[in-house]
Amino acid sequence: MVCTDVCWLVRVCQALSIKDGSDFQHILRILGTNIDGKQKVMYAMTSVKGVGRRFSNIVCKKADVDMDKRAGELTQKEMDDLVNVIQNPLEYKIPQWMLNRRKDFKDGKTSQMSSNRE
Repeated sequence: MVCTDVCWLVRVCQALSIKDGSDFQHILRILGTNIDGKQKVMYAMTSVKGVGRRFSNIVCKKADVDMDKRAGELTQKEMDDLVNVIQNPLEYKIPQWMLNRRKDFKDGKTSQMSSNRE
């Protein structure tokens, strides 16, 4: 009984451990914001101003990024895909009601405002 508990605990700790290899980045720079590489991708993206949990979730799905990954494990291509989806959400068929700037009073356009856009 004790051995199974200890073995289970060891497996859980190994699953939660963070890779500390040469390809792991502890701090990422995305859209002018420092992102903690130890957090899961979906929650790490919420540190970008204008990106919440729901929008981050759909951005990860549209960019085909595994949400179980840590942000520090992302490849450069995956980071570029995430940035591209955040900057052009309507091209990836993200519904307009999910965007944070619907029918702007100056120009009437619908867009997503993030940290580096004015």
